[in-house]
Amino acid sequence: MRLPALFTVPGDALAGAAAVAARPSSRTLLAIGASLCLYEAGMALNDWADRDEDAAERPHRPLPSGRIRPTAALTAACVGTVAGLALAHRAGRPALTVAAPLAATVWAYDLGLKHTPAGPAAMAAARGLDLLLGAEATTGRIRPALRPAALLSGHTLAVTTVSRHETHGGSTLAPLTALATTGAVTSRLLTHRHAGAATASAPATRTARPRTRPTAKDALRAALVAVYATTAARGYAHAALNPSPPLTQRAVGGGIRATIPLQAALSARSGTPVTALLTAALAPIAATFAKKVSVT
Repeated sequence: MRLPALFTVPGDALAGAAAVAARPSSRTLLAIGASLCLYEAGMALNDWADRDEDAAERPHRPLPSGRIRPTAALTAACVGTVAGLALAHRAGRPALTVAAPLAATVWAYDLGLKHTPAGPAAMAAARGLDLLLGAEATTGRIRPALRPAALLSGHTLAVTTVSRHETHGGSTLAPLTALATTGAVTSRLLTHRHAGAATASAPATRTARPRTRPTAKDALRAALVAVYATTAARGYAHAALNPSPPLTQRAVGGGIRATIPLQAALSARSGTPVTALLTAALAPIAATFAKKVSVT
């Protein structure tokens, strides 16, 4: 179930809520619960779908080693999916309209798309939909969250593309492309937040005078962006110089860990520093569990 990776999930819904200028609510919590269930369902389904491949390449994994029965893994995937959709339904019909295609994307990826060129795009779409789920559940609006979702999807696309080489290595282009993507996302995060992220009581205008002094919110955003860029870029750079399986796996792990500061930076960019700090606080917890369970 890859517990450390689970801590990269709540930030999706929190960033989505921040994008629509809303404080997290009970519906946001329901969206987080739905995301967690669908994420873990995807983890179990992934191992079930890969059980024959894992038997040849990774016999120590839970299913090929016999610790978990294939029927149990498939049952867990089904139960997790149903639970996720049920929680999304509790958050409201708009949330369910996003959760349903999210669940379909997860199943489509695990059962076939991940072995095709469309695999990374499907994974990226799932992350983007997860952020939109938080926005839709919180306020019923997703348009202001489209740009943050695109940034998160771009990051996920880069990580997933690199991960396709973590078993055999040998790709320099994938980590180089991921480095370029990280640079583009970093640049976008450092720009002023878009008009859609303004509060309902004080909508953003294009005539406002530019600020001359950085604020505490600007400093927080810059710090989170720096953590994101450093965490993601270091592994990509090493893998580009030496695309061996161990370094490629480290690059993937760094990309996954960078998801949390990215989500926090997105919330900070939307003008919600408290949500950003709450999201960032998940990183050290994930790191603690990562010492016992691999995130990849």
